Amino acid sequence: MNTKTITLLLLLIVGVAGVVLLSRTEEKPRATTAVKGLDAPAFELKDTTGKVWKLSDLKGKVVLVNFWATWCDTCKEEKPSLVNLINSEKGNDKFVFVSVLFRDDPAKVPAYMREYGYSFPVLIDDKNIAKAYGLTGVPESFLIDKNGILREKVIGPMQWDTPEVKAVIAKLIGE
Repeated sequence: MNTKTITLLLLLIVGVAGVVLLSRTEEKPRATTAVKGLDAPAFELKDTTGKVWKLSDLKGKVVLVNFWATWCDTCKEEKPSLVNLINSEKGNDKFVFVSVLFRDDPAKVPAYMREYGYSFPVLIDDKNIAKAYGLTGVPESFLIDKNGILREKVIGPMQWDTPEVKAVIAKLIGE
């Protein structure tokens, strides 16, 4: 074979190999983010007492997940209405509230909880669940139905103890 034929043959082989490699795109796993109407991102986190909380264990219940931090002033403003909601739902085994500490020192939590008289569970986000939920800041909250579907995403503080919010929770419990 002459040099021209060998060169063309090599170019043809390289071209075919390139096309084959480009056409064999492997599907890369997509990042899980919280999208209304879809399954809420799963989590398994410990709270400040060491108890493990798994979202999968809460199926059959309406779950309100609130991301917050001790340094967050708007979180402090929002907490009293959350506590009022929690207190109004005491005894309702179909509703669960959990809070997730975001970019904060867990060692600050016990004193903070004592100072304000709070007793709700505080989960430590040592697995970056905030990223899976697509957090943009705090406070940010997610209402998950009994089947694990994200029904509402609330960015920023909200008045949680209103009749409208309680009606939404009651509706989700009744579904």
